[in-house]
Amino acid sequence: MFWKRKPAKEEPLKIRVERLPRAKDIPELVGRYLITELKQDPDWVWRLKSVVRLRSDGKDRFDFRVFDEAQAAAKKVAIKDYNSLNEHPDLILYQGRFDKKSGEVQIIIGEVQIAEKKAA
Repeated sequence: MFWKRKPAKEEPLKIRVERLPRAKDIPELVGRYLITELKQDPDWVWRLKSVVRLRSDGKDRFDFRVFDEAQAAAKKVAIKDYNSLNEHPDLILYQGRFDKKSGEVQIIIGEVQIAEKKAA
């Protein structure tokens, strides 16, 4: 009987939480830029790790942060995603943005911005 039905449960408000990718090897575009433009040692560069997040202005555009996994482990800091480095800015070696489609890379070392370059 309809008058004896239990009232429907109210659904809790679901908040969409952005899931960020875990730490991985640095993107190839970024690694090539560090080696060719900034003249960094290739053996050192390819040992580094990075965390990325999708930019709101395009599906092929990403923000990135590069860090040394060994340095983070020595400080007993677990880097899970892009936001994990917010509390540990001293671990960020390079940060910036890149565009997979156009090949553009923009890197910031500390507070100094390096001009945008297109990867060949």
